[in-house]
Amino acid sequence: MKINQIIPGDCFKQMKKLESKFNLILTDPPYNISGKSKLDLKNNTTGGPWYKMEENWDIFKDYKDYLNFTRFWTSEADKLLKDTGSMMICCSYHGLGEILIALKELDYKILNIIIWKKTNPMPNITKRILTHSTEYVVWAAKSKGWTFNYMDMKKYSNGKQLRDVWEFALCQGPQRIKNESGRAAHPTQKPLEFMKRLIEMASNKGDLILDPFMGVGTTAVAANQLKRNWIGIENNPKYVKIAK
Repeated sequence: MKINQIIPGDCFKQMKKLESKFNLILTDPPYNISGKSKLDLKNNTTGGPWYKMEENWDIFKDYKDYLNFTRFWTSEADKLLKDTGSMMICCSYHGLGEILIALKELDYKILNIIIWKKTNPMPNITKRILTHSTEYVVWAAKSKGWTFNYMDMKKYSNGKQLRDVWEFALCQGPQRIKNESGRAAHPTQKPLEFMKRLIEMASNKGDLILDPFMGVGTTAVAANQLKRNWIGIENNPKYVKIAK
């Protein structure tokens, strides 16, 4: 099996074909937030234009549908992870519960829920709730012996132990990949430095990383820069083209 490549296609089918065992599974799956309402803020000045996420691949019938989806893909990913490996799953509050349930059913140990505190969150248009300024990364270990580069992480905290709340701006400016209309090509593109820190924390040089929801390829770029190997799976041809 070739490494450092994007495999086009459905992640459920493609994961069944993989034979390698991975040191780390790092991914940003659908959040289950599309199809709820249609709102936008084209003239937002705090973090650029804001559009309600509305993607077919992010629409689920109900809570049970999304839970079963999460159970299915994590079960397939679990088969590919080394016993000493770990999973890192990006999510919002919409899917945090389902991810935790699926991992606990697989008997994973939840190591941390890393909180991404956005320094430039999108505003709350409805004025009926608090502004959402955080997302999460669930870090969970399959068994014992997971990689944690404790000392390396101190450089991000002035030589002290790194805590589980990290501040990063939303992916904006030159790093944000745009489509033909000038809007973001992918609604949930993650900041490169954020993904690099996750990889640096939970893997070593030469390790093999799987991202079954590759999107526009941030995991691959981060892995390349940190001298890790990787395989990505993505079923949207538009995103595969951008990632390549």
